[in-house]
Amino acid sequence: MTALPTVVLVHGAFADASGWRAVADGLRARGYPVLAPANPLRGVAADAGYLKDFVSTIEGDVVLVGHSYGGCVITNASAGTPNVRALVYIAAFAPDEGETLAETIELGGGTTELGRHLVQRPYPGAPDGDADGYLDLAVFHRLFCADLDADLAAFMAVAQRGFALSCLSTPSGVPGWRTIPSWYLVAADDATIPPEAERAMAKRAGAHTVEVAGSHVAMISKPAETIELIAAAAGG
Repeated sequence: MTALPTVVLVHGAFADASGWRAVADGLRARGYPVLAPANPLRGVAADAGYLKDFVSTIEGDVVLVGHSYGGCVITNASAGTPNVRALVYIAAFAPDEGETLAETIELGGGTTELGRHLVQRPYPGAPDGDADGYLDLAVFHRLFCADLDADLAAFMAVAQRGFALSCLSTPSGVPGWRTIPSWYLVAADDATIPPEAERAMAKRAGAHTVEVAGSHVAMISKPAETIELIAAAAGG
């Protein structure tokens, strides 16, 4: 039998790897090896370099799955990484070369309130003008995970991880989706990344695309659909 590829789940900003719990459990039940490393959230090049090195330690084929900012990380880390078979974007950024995340948000003509509700906090070693960005607790449930239970959303809000705000203005590198097959799950009710931008990025990448009625954290609220898309990519 052909060995199943290892699925590497990459979280985004304001989150950690625990958001992949239901998806990871479902994939493991189907026999897939699964890893969900902690995304450093320190910068586009640094985070992509970390993931590229991480993937280099895995024997056999790999499917990279990114949520939100994690999509930018897998886009950059996969370029020139020979054992990456497929890319899967879950309500995620899939920037083109030279494009910033702030620019990708504007694709398709949609809008988001995200930029108006970021709380800045310093972090050691930050370059001049940079800071960690957190999503304001008062709007976290509505903007990030509106279709989750209020108690769960409240804990996710206080446990969120900040990300270097320079990630939003850093030009992306050569995208892996130019040469690696990609799949995309559009969250139609996303209030963090506009669904219009998600559709535009998926179309530009030539991704196999499905759309669900869900918030930005579709891997939590729609785990079955997320698992099916990843399995399709792994079998592709």
